[in-house]
Amino acid sequence: MLNPVFPLLDRLAMARPESGPRRYGVVSACDGGLLEVSGLALPIGAQCRIAHGRGTLSAEAIGFRNGHTLMMLLGDPVLLRPGARVRPEGRPGMLPVGEAFLGRAVDGEAQPIDGRGPIAAGQEWPAGGVRAGALDRAPVRIPFDVGVRALNAMTTFGVGQRIGIMAGSGVGKSVLLDMIAHGAEAEVVIVGLIGERAREVSDFVERHMNGAKKARSVIVAVPADHAPNLRIRGAMLATSMAEHFRKQGRRVLLIMDSLTRVAHAAREIGLLLGEPGAARGYPPSALATITKLVERAGNSAASGGSVTGLYTVLADGDNQDDPVVDTARAILDGHVVLSRDLAQRGQYPAIDIAASLSRVMNDIVDPRHAQLARRFRALVATYEANRDLVLMGAYRQGADPQLDRAIAMHDRLSAFLAQAQSDIVPLAQSIAQLSELLGHEG
Repeated sequence: MLNPVFPLLDRLAMARPESGPRRYGVVSACDGGLLEVSGLALPIGAQCRIAHGRGTLSAEAIGFRNGHTLMMLLGDPVLLRPGARVRPEGRPGMLPVGEAFLGRAVDGEAQPIDGRGPIAAGQEWPAGGVRAGALDRAPVRIPFDVGVRALNAMTTFGVGQRIGIMAGSGVGKSVLLDMIAHGAEAEVVIVGLIGERAREVSDFVERHMNGAKKARSVIVAVPADHAPNLRIRGAMLATSMAEHFRKQGRRVLLIMDSLTRVAHAAREIGLLLGEPGAARGYPPSALATITKLVERAGNSAASGGSVTGLYTVLADGDNQDDPVVDTARAILDGHVVLSRDLAQRGQYPAIDIAASLSRVMNDIVDPRHAQLARRFRALVATYEANRDLVLMGAYRQGADPQLDRAIAMHDRLSAFLAQAQSDIVPLAQSIAQLSELLGHEG
């Protein structure tokens, strides 16, 4: 019963007590969650506690100006008063990681939200990650089984690849993520639910934090109503945990829903600090934040471990040229596009095969599989390009042999792409079914 307490007692015994007077500053200004603190010089990223009546508030240093430290609250500023004392706490730029987080659900401050008591984290990791040289990243050579037939067969992913799931709201991004989390093969699964609905968080925890999967999973949840810097901190915490387990040589799956909410949080902070909104309201720092976050995933040549990153990207207004979508597509190693038209026809998951791409697929599959996938894509693209003509009866059979084959096979092609949410189709089975569907074709 006392076993969970022993690591915490060991940390307390090794901690160095402060011999000097404790430093503190005072709140001199508050403007929309942005605080100016005088008398306390802190590095960016440092966390503080602010005296708040009978309790305290958390805040994080995000800049400095004219001798004052600029801080952002991690909670509600109600009842905050001028002159409130601000005291630093913890180690700036470091986040807790370790085995103790496996099987747990935490918030952006690494505090448990599953009601199972405190977590005695024995290790720390830099919030910004450990920068590695480009040649320290091992290439992607091993296929990654996600349990979804359409993705396994048509956009085969690799261990250590970074993939984006791009779609507008309500098209099925979270459902597809749920299917992948349920069917993917990985030693450790880190899930960052950043800026999403609180209901989705509780549903996800209920579905995935049980049975054998629980012991290898960590959930970091920061709902949409939390402060923007706490949302970014949650994304960094999830990525830091993935890097920590990769250093141990483990195969990690990092799922982040969603990368767009991280960009929104970075935009709020950038605009609050006076940075101009350059790309449709996004300051340069907001787009740089998601680039830095994505680049931390990948394979490690030193440890042999890997972080396979799976990120959802919300296309505002179904606009695939949105700055966040465009930036993510440029930095990721592949992307899956979900189509609202396909979803409205009842095809789930609504994967637009013609628009989806895995940049490493040709390096990790055999030539026969790649040839069948290209043939499948060609048939789907041909049918979609001429769909209106076919439905109106304006197409005369025999005019285009490729279109004739696409029309004849349309129902079987659509059935191949569809899959029930609870089903798992392994990689080998997906390839076998693709070969059975198209193997007899010229």
